[in-house]
Amino acid sequence: MSIYDERINQLRVLMRDKNIDAYIVCTQDFHSSEYVGDYFKAREYLSGFTGSAGTLVITYNKAALWTDGRYYLQAEEQLSVSNIELMKMGQKNVDTIEEYLTKSFDDRIKQSSDVGHNSYNDLEELHNHQDKFIIGFDGRTVNNNFVQHLKSKIKLNISIYADEDLVEAVWKDRPLLSAKPVWELDFGYTGRMREEKLETLREEMKKTDSDICILASLDDIAWLLNLRGNDIQYNPVFLSYMIIGMNHAVLYANEVIFSDEIKEKLELAQITIKSYNDIYMDITKIDSNKNVLVDYNKVNYRLVHLIPSKCKIQNIQSPIMRMKAVKNSIECDNIRKAHLKDGIAVTKFMYWLKMNIGKIKITELSAAKKLEELRANQEGYIGASFAPIMAYGKHGAIVHYSATEESNVKLEKKGFLLSDTGGHYLEGTTDITRTYVLGELKNEEKTAFTLVLRGNLNLASARFKYGVTGANLDILARQPLWENGLDYNHGTGHGVGYVLNVHEGPNCIGWQIKSDRTNNTVLEEGMVTSNEPGFYLTDEFGIRHENLILCKMLSETEYGKFMGFETLTLVPFDLEGIDKTLLSNKEIDWLNKYHQYVYKMLAPYFEGEELKWLQMTTKII
Repeated sequence: MSIYDERINQLRVLMRDKNIDAYIVCTQDFHSSEYVGDYFKAREYLSGFTGSAGTLVITYNKAALWTDGRYYLQAEEQLSVSNIELMKMGQKNVDTIEEYLTKSFDDRIKQSSDVGHNSYNDLEELHNHQDKFIIGFDGRTVNNNFVQHLKSKIKLNISIYADEDLVEAVWKDRPLLSAKPVWELDFGYTGRMREEKLETLREEMKKTDSDICILASLDDIAWLLNLRGNDIQYNPVFLSYMIIGMNHAVLYANEVIFSDEIKEKLELAQITIKSYNDIYMDITKIDSNKNVLVDYNKVNYRLVHLIPSKCKIQNIQSPIMRMKAVKNSIECDNIRKAHLKDGIAVTKFMYWLKMNIGKIKITELSAAKKLEELRANQEGYIGASFAPIMAYGKHGAIVHYSATEESNVKLEKKGFLLSDTGGHYLEGTTDITRTYVLGELKNEEKTAFTLVLRGNLNLASARFKYGVTGANLDILARQPLWENGLDYNHGTGHGVGYVLNVHEGPNCIGWQIKSDRTNNTVLEEGMVTSNEPGFYLTDEFGIRHENLILCKMLSETEYGKFMGFETLTLVPFDLEGIDKTLLSNKEIDWLNKYHQYVYKMLAPYFEGEELKWLQMTTKII
């Protein structure tokens, strides 16, 4: 029996003591963060699976782990030493978590029927007589919508046990919660003082007749307070919650992470610091006459259910989402500086890759390391904005592939390398994808490369009336593919934070109407969004071309305001992948103008052979 089977069996003992039929261990922390610190890696501790996405479900006699295509190879290797079943999400005939639990509970009912309930006429009658099935999890690691989804999909009599983290009793040497020092992002970068942001938030609260706002999203809090931290890899945030009233606010965090200077500034802004976990008691003391603004997508299940029942809960999107999505003029100027630095680093990487492919050994991991080194040479660089994607050949067809020691392959002088990476600088956050041609291409590869590029160019050059949303514009990026019966199975664009989360709402670009209140967001001047159409041929290759674009007002006429985009990213597209005969004159003109601008901005930072190469790489076609 492996150490992971032993740990799961220890958990099962606790489950039986509390009559819990199934226990779910998610990847999330208490704040729905995309990445989590070591303290929160309970799923990894119990299963041995180290991927960044996955959910473990444990019943009395089985255990299964769900993960996506990025991690199939890694999960197969790491789960092979245990009795945990791998569930490949999205694959044919693979049950969802809800389907798996329903079948597991049905089996229990049938077994119960076989040993003494034969008097019941059918399964439905058995369901009605069966005691509730109890599903347990740490209620701090899921949001309210997660629980509602479980209840709606499992058509059995279930109840929820969410008040306790059972893993805590099993994980004897659990790491401590991260408590890295907090640092201030000053006015020269943010363009707004925290007092002004708090005042704006309170004005938004008044519009919804809210007396109190509860915040659990770490990027919301960091943005509001003009503070940054290092408690989560890739996201410069710090572990915290906030309860904000009309005249005062409480910040719940580990006090040791704040310098005396920051404490004084927070006090001047009428913000009191209390211990991180005190919010779970304080929230029960909220005046029952108060109206409480809380975003069920952002605040964890346990917190929501501790709000006094007589309070009127306003379940609406956090006003901070839109506030921080609209970058002010100082932020926009800084973001341009960040993209110049990033453009220098990524274009130098492109040169290095082109000059060395086939001459020295380069792997997916070593390529990512080289690019990180080039970014680190730039002044004001903080670190990567997400886990790098370096996907060669067929790995490029896995949309969010991330190389591991098990999957790492050597790059050869043929086909594509899909590189999706980004960085945090003091001046802003970047996210860029380039598909590099490493050698000979097939006709279908060139065609797909060009069709995807057309989509990127069409969206970048869009001109539209104010009031348009990302759902309205998505067709511009997909049309070249749709005309050929092709498509990609992801959104075309996501919002990007300012020295914060690289994936930030509410702005996004995608054609599917969703219920999470995001893709109906009007595109406002100052919003930064990714432009990243793609195409993926399973087991063959993948292509994605991504730039970040800044929404701007272009003109105002008697018919209204007209908007467009400024492309922020300053890196050439690989001309070797283009079939010019597939491009319209407008698309060729836009590409040439973009490359001329890239050359103008980057040339002062290149010299010698690098400069000659840059000139050829951005030439007029």
